[in-house]
Amino acid sequence: MATTTTTSSLTSGGGGGGGGGADDRVMATAQQIVNSLNTTKNVREDMLLILSSFDNRLSNISDFIKTDSDSQSSILDAAEKIILRSDSGMSSNAGASSWDDSAEESRYYLAAIDEILDLLDKLSVGPDSEVVDRAETLVQVAMSRLEEEFGHILIRNTVPLDAESLYGSIRRVSFSFAANEGEIYEEFENFGEVETGSVCFHERGASLGDDLCVDLINSEAVMDLKGIADRMMRSGYEKECVQVYSSVRRDALDECLVILGVEKLSIEEVQKIEWKPLDEKMKKWVRAVKIGVKVLLRGEKRLCDVIFSGSDSAREVCFNETAKGCLMQLLNFAEAVAIGRRSPEKLFRILDMYDALSGVFPDLEAMVTDEFVYSEAKGVLAGLGMAAKGTFVEFENAVKSETSRKPMLGGVIHPLTRYVMNYVKLLVDYSDTLNSLLENDDDDELNGLQNDDGERFQLESLIPIARRLLALLSTLESNLEEKSTLYEDGAMQYIFLMNNILYMVQKVKDSELIKILGDQWVRKHRGQIRQYATAYLRAAWTKALLCLKDEGIGGSSNNASKVALKERFKNFNACFEEIYRIQTGWKVLDPQLREELRISISQKVLPAYRSFMGRFGNQLEGGRHAGKYIKYTPDDLENYLIDLFEGTPLVLHHLRRKSS
Repeated sequence: MATTTTTSSLTSGGGGGGGGGADDRVMATAQQIVNSLNTTKNVREDMLLILSSFDNRLSNISDFIKTDSDSQSSILDAAEKIILRSDSGMSSNAGASSWDDSAEESRYYLAAIDEILDLLDKLSVGPDSEVVDRAETLVQVAMSRLEEEFGHILIRNTVPLDAESLYGSIRRVSFSFAANEGEIYEEFENFGEVETGSVCFHERGASLGDDLCVDLINSEAVMDLKGIADRMMRSGYEKECVQVYSSVRRDALDECLVILGVEKLSIEEVQKIEWKPLDEKMKKWVRAVKIGVKVLLRGEKRLCDVIFSGSDSAREVCFNETAKGCLMQLLNFAEAVAIGRRSPEKLFRILDMYDALSGVFPDLEAMVTDEFVYSEAKGVLAGLGMAAKGTFVEFENAVKSETSRKPMLGGVIHPLTRYVMNYVKLLVDYSDTLNSLLENDDDDELNGLQNDDGERFQLESLIPIARRLLALLSTLESNLEEKSTLYEDGAMQYIFLMNNILYMVQKVKDSELIKILGDQWVRKHRGQIRQYATAYLRAAWTKALLCLKDEGIGGSSNNASKVALKERFKNFNACFEEIYRIQTGWKVLDPQLREELRISISQKVLPAYRSFMGRFGNQLEGGRHAGKYIKYTPDDLENYLIDLFEGTPLVLHHLRRKSS
């Protein structure tokens, strides 16, 4: 600005005679040469001496340069008044700021700084060191003021996080199952009864739209911040500017984490938390890491890119320093979970955490250039993956080693069966994650799985989660077979196995498990249930049916021994009444299976009874006390069979002829 003015004065002042005009042009050219040299004051003065020795017309150039210096001093005076007046007003006003009071005054202040910086950039050869010292002192005063104002604007214009509106933007996926079908959040060893009808929900890690964007700072303040940052960086105060910004925004992000329910906890503190409160903290962490990265850190990155657009290094350092504290707090909690005690109930939440961190990892890779933070995030993600695998193995081992010795009353479904089947139903939704985590695991133990006809499953064609679930359910079946031996009654062993295997089949058939295990698994186990039904008939009714055989009666239907016949009918009645008394207390939960079993019994027992009565009943009927031995008609027996497997034991005196 000063150079242009001096040159213009020189040009207009020499417009008279031709000679004078030529002299002026020489002087102007010489001055432009000197001003264009980016040199120190001493070097410029030496250049003046050299030029004046070439031509006596240049002997007065120092006077013209002094005129330029006077112009620079006047500019400095004007800028100084604005800066010192504003600074003095702020000091006496206990923190009041021109940015608060007047946008116009703020513009004057920034313009004054620009004038000083322009002056320092374009100082001509004439000024003495006093002008430079004044300018630099004013810059220091102004930068101190701008640094403080920068922090004030950041604090005053921070927009509080509205967590509720963000939660409303999250698409939730929830699963539920009746708690009386196996409370998945109880300790695995505890198979006590739970309140019927209560419902347990597992809220799967929710998804967050990529287009979700919120203002972290009032938009009208962003350009003010950028204006201050530009001047501070131009003045060499980039470090101070970045420090103020990072400090304020770190605190703001910490407050956001508090709003999202994430506490600052050490690894030791996390590992001491009981499961139910820990589960709640893990659920909040999943939401916080998605909102934290996809909303908060994306927003911080946008702000840094705008406010520090004048410096690539400032943008990078500022974002890294701002984000580091927030990220490390989230990562420290996840690390504590990953290295904590492994128990089956934690698996789903650990998988949620793994999916959440894995889902935002591309964003972290794109935004975070701090090698330490990036490597920490990568290590924690790997740790969560290992924890998920280890917890799944822990679950497999728990199923294998569960050794409760108390038989279930009535042969009903064992809590272990309910727990495992509801557990694996939920696992299906994580099949993609589990497939990637289990992909390279050694599955040699699965090579023994075979079909009933001896054909080996084509394990190599199955996805990893399918192989592991087949092995897991095979382990469950082995455990159930072991538990069936707790029943002294062989027939009840088969009722217990039918109830439990059918429950497994229904859970597979009526869920996404069918897509993983396949129709072949269902067909195989339905065949197994039919085999158990046949075994039940043999175990429960063979003794009664032996009473209806012809052997040992002593002759044909006309001359059979009445004593033997009476004994046969008496024994059959006793067998039937004992079966009725016991098996009315057994419970077959599935209505279709219950009806199929009754039909099978009827088809086996009633024809034999009718045939025996048809051949020998006439020898006792009409005789003395005939009703004592022939107590039931075939229709009576059929009516009594309806009472079987209802879970309500009927004692002997309840048993009477229904047709009477």
